Amino acid sequence: GPGIAHSEFNASAIEPVHLLQIWILPKQAGIKPSYEQKHFTLDEKQGKLRLVASGDGRDNSVTIHQDANLYVAVLNKSDRINHSTNKNRSLWIQVAKGGVEVNGRSLQAGDGAAITNETEIAISGTTDNTEILLFDLA
Repeated sequence: GPGIAHSEFNASAIEPVHLLQIWILPKQAGIKPSYEQKHFTLDEKQGKLRLVASGDGRDNSVTIHQDANLYVAVLNKSDRINHSTNKNRSLWIQVAKGGVEVNGRSLQAGDGAAITNETEIAISGTTDNTEILLFDLA
């Protein structure tokens, strides 16, 4: 949107920061800028997908101006989650920390994977305290 200025920085002079900068373009240009920030507890995302951003703000997620749903999960080795989507949507999974198997394929911290032509995916933690982001995109 017009008029937005921002910056990211590490507020600590001694602790390292781990940052994922994610850009999702709005579905239309020139819309009024907006900003939301919410905290999601570990319990809300431990062993399950927690919707954190969506086009309609459902389930107390932040609202984004795009037909996209962003989920976060924290998984341990014993955790397995499934996600279903429509055949006309695409998925992107980003591993922020740890490791997972997605439909039998191994991904590690820093890896991302585009998933198309799949309506069901199975995600299994391969290490404890794994953190993932799952984008369900039109």
